[in-house]
Amino acid sequence: MDRRELGIYVHIPFCVRKCAYCDFLSFPASGRLQQAYFRALREEIASFETAEEYKAVSVYFGGGTPSLPPAGEITDTLDMIRRVFTVEQDAEITIECNPGTTDRERLDAYHKAGFNRLSMGLQSADDTLLKTLGRIHTWETFLREYFEAREAGFDNISIDLMYGLPGQTLNVWEDTLEKVKALSPEHVSSYSLIIEEGTPFWDRYHEDDETKRRGEKTLFLPDEDEEDRMLVALKSSLRDIGIYRYEISNYARPGKESRHNTGYWLRREYAGFGLGASGQIKKTRYRNRSSLTGYLESVSAPGKGQGMIDPAAPLQEGACAQENPLREETTFLTRKDEISETMILGLRLTEGVDLQRFEKTFSQRAEDLFAEEIETYRRAGLLELNGRHLRLTDHGFDVSNLVMSSFL
Repeated sequence: MDRRELGIYVHIPFCVRKCAYCDFLSFPASGRLQQAYFRALREEIASFETAEEYKAVSVYFGGGTPSLPPAGEITDTLDMIRRVFTVEQDAEITIECNPGTTDRERLDAYHKAGFNRLSMGLQSADDTLLKTLGRIHTWETFLREYFEAREAGFDNISIDLMYGLPGQTLNVWEDTLEKVKALSPEHVSSYSLIIEEGTPFWDRYHEDDETKRRGEKTLFLPDEDEEDRMLVALKSSLRDIGIYRYEISNYARPGKESRHNTGYWLRREYAGFGLGASGQIKKTRYRNRSSLTGYLESVSAPGKGQGMIDPAAPLQEGACAQENPLREETTFLTRKDEISETMILGLRLTEGVDLQRFEKTFSQRAEDLFAEEIETYRRAGLLELNGRHLRLTDHGFDVSNLVMSSFL
């Protein structure tokens, strides 16, 4: 049987404490509650009904802090995935690790179990900024655990960085970049700070964030011009060590691009397991329950599983799929949804939208469907045709939200 490619995401919601900027679904939890969660998580994975149709090309354990629970819970969960799914021999298998929660023994266990990629959340090499963010680690903690990961055998490590932070200057940012360059990682993800409502940072800085958006002088946050200089410094610094931008916020050595995340941008099917996890199977998109109590109860409820639409009872476009106690939301993607997402997500990549693939998928040319939008932004210098790809220009990336919104 010709199996379809699948990405698998596993959500581990536990953390030591919430960072001041974080609005992710994460929280501290007792050891007993974590044990109950992992039992339910593995039961959810075991209940996936059409695993035989797929081959997993990537597995990603995200959070929260997946490196916080006992390593055995993580490796047992990966083992369950291998028992249920056909996992390709060369599959990319990633675990997010927050400094301050790993050690050599834990890293050895991950590597032995088959994890072959780490995503390490540094954010900044400046200890003062790390304290402002509410991180539990220091630069020295990160450095020690980074080298322990290398010693454990990991030859594919991604480092997460943040810029546009309160009190961060260009010089402080450049110091972080120099330190990261010296480590020579394979991949870097770098994001400008977003002030999210409901976080401590919202209470402290949302007024200053609004000031920045108006183009006025800020009190705490770097202004837009300073952020632009930070982005220029980031790209230049990483190019020096052979790491290039391949997506709006992601940079890699050639061949080390995140296979899992690239699957999202190319709209590969993916299964999400765990609290609040999302998945997309065929034309169905779902999101699991975000209440821990509700999740634990629903995993063992009648009718659990992936919540696929019954082929014998097809739905009208835009309708919700059959009820499933695990799911907080399940919807059927229309053709219009798929076309818009293909354009918007594809334009996140520096390579852009593959026009030949688009035509093969939808039996229509993107150049015909979006002739006016493409011509408008080409004339403005924001889009360009490069062989079989339509992509954003360098200036287009600076105003990517504006361009992408026209393809909704």
